[in-house]
This record gives sequence, structure tokens and C-alpha cells, in this order.
Amino acid sequence: MEKFCQSCGMPLTDEVLGTNADGSKNEEYCMYCYKDGAFTNDCTMEEMIDFCAQFVDEVNKNMPQPMTKEQYKQMMQQYFPTLKRWQK
Repeated sequence: MEKFCQSCGMPLTDEVLGTNADGSKNEEYCMYCYKDGAFTNDCTMEEMIDFCAQFVDEVNKNMPQPMTKEQYKQMMQQYFPTLKRWQK
């Protein structure tokens, strides 16, 4: 089963795993969101969605039906609350 970063939703592969404070790989977060046992940026879920939306062209390369930036943001607004970092 494919794993996804519990902060930004990026598919997780061994190459992009974040790191814990002891330098070991973190299985829940990508290297862009989590490094050395801490989040790389202190942001709200909305700020993370805005940040991720700039990569919609990259996401569209793997999609059968391309999305607009607004469609992508709407999708993330539904998906992100299910990720561990954003759960209340």
C-alpha cells in the first residue's frame, strides 16, 4: 500500500523520507516537511495547501484529467484534514 506524507500528501518513497532527530528515516513525513525530528516550516493547513498548489503542474503529469490550481486546492481542502499533522 502506498504511503503519503502526513503533512503535504506527497507519495512517500525511501528517497524522500524525512529524518528523525537521531538521523533515522521517518516513515510518516517527507524530507520537505520533516527534517531532524522537526517540521521544516511552521504553517497552518491553509498555508500548506497554498504552498502545495504551486506544484499542480507536476501533479497533473500523473493524472488522466488535468486539474486547475483551484480544483487542486479544493481537493486538498478535503484531503488534508485526514492527514496526521492536520487532525485536530
